[in-house]
Amino acid sequence: MATTADFRTGLIIKLDGSLYSVVEFGQNKTARAAAKVWAKLKGVDNTRSIEHTWNSGDNIFPVRVERRPYQFLYKDDSGFNLMDTATFEQIIISTSSIEHPELYKEGQECFVLVNTETELPMSVELPPNVVLRVTYSEPGVKGDTATRTLKPATVETGATVNVPLFVNTDELIRIDSKTGAYIERVKE
Repeated sequence: MATTADFRTGLIIKLDGSLYSVVEFGQNKTARAAAKVWAKLKGVDNTRSIEHTWNSGDNIFPVRVERRPYQFLYKDDSGFNLMDTATFEQIIISTSSIEHPELYKEGQECFVLVNTETELPMSVELPPNVVLRVTYSEPGVKGDTATRTLKPATVETGATVNVPLFVNTDELIRIDSKTGAYIERVKE
């Protein structure tokens, strides 16, 4: 059993029969009333995002989750096909359970979050950043570099990422897998 003092970002809790991940949390104190703990929660087994408030010290019900390494094989009509790198077992995950599905490249390493109570996969996440090749980008215009101007570029997975003007076709770039934003150019 845990209490509201155990909150941390990324903690998965059971609330009203559904699983939620803690996105943000904080505490409100007033002069005469007891402290309240609030949290912004994102649904793990549903698509809802909610805010909830507890009295300080209330019990919460965390869910034990394991992060297991998998490899993305391919995508078809049934979903994303992933292979466990330890046992070579394959599973199929629906596209709705995957964050930024446009950044997945065949052979890409990823992690599946598994509920240890039911042994069912809950969601899939990429490493913090991924390296992809730019397949199309319009050339930058000389003299346009006075401000941080961005242009759209298409990467090998088909995703469109805003990149600085100096990035050209056939270069490798590092992309933040949480936001889908450009980080830096990568040397080959």
